Amino acid sequence: MTRSADRHDRLPDDALLAAVALGNADATAVFVRRFQRRVFGLAITITCDRNLAEDVAQQVFERAWRHAGAYDARRASVTTWLLTITRNLAIDTIRVRRPVPVDPWTASDLLAPSTQDPAAAAVESDDIRSLRRALDLLPVDQRRAVLLATMGGRTSTEIGMIEGIPIPTAKTRLRTGLRRLRELVATEADR
Repeated sequence: MTRSADRHDRLPDDALLAAVALGNADATAVFVRRFQRRVFGLAITITCDRNLAEDVAQQVFERAWRHAGAYDARRASVTTWLLTITRNLAIDTIRVRRPVPVDPWTASDLLAPSTQDPAAAAVESDDIRSLRRALDLLPVDQRRAVLLATMGGRTSTEIGMIEGIPIPTAKTRLRTGLRRLRELVATEADR
């Protein structure tokens, strides 16, 4: 890392974005490194497509670079500003994309039995089926919040930004969804 890049690495987000607005290449590289995981993570959570998420992330950084001078720290933090751009681009991208039939359980690889023991795999497979049935019974907004938190590793704040809802609403959806999911799974186990 060059001295200039090292110096930029220590800048707060808004100062770093100001350096990006001035066209500083080292600042731009540090900016991308600092935010690439969050931007890509949000893009893949919304698009559910790795290639599409990579395209969205690239567009996000291009847009951030072009509009860095218009950033207003009084309106939002750099992270919020950048993730809002990500959310909007990802949603726009999937809206214009032609619908492709997809298995509704795209996370099935994550919910596949993790053991080689046939007996244990059968029990685990039954548990996964019970979980899927319980998830299907949740209202859509609660299901999305639960999946974003548990499988996407998102916080309530990030869920609020992704869904375009206030953070308390995101917290309520997540808490209510998890509580209801526990009840549904327990009811299923009692059968």
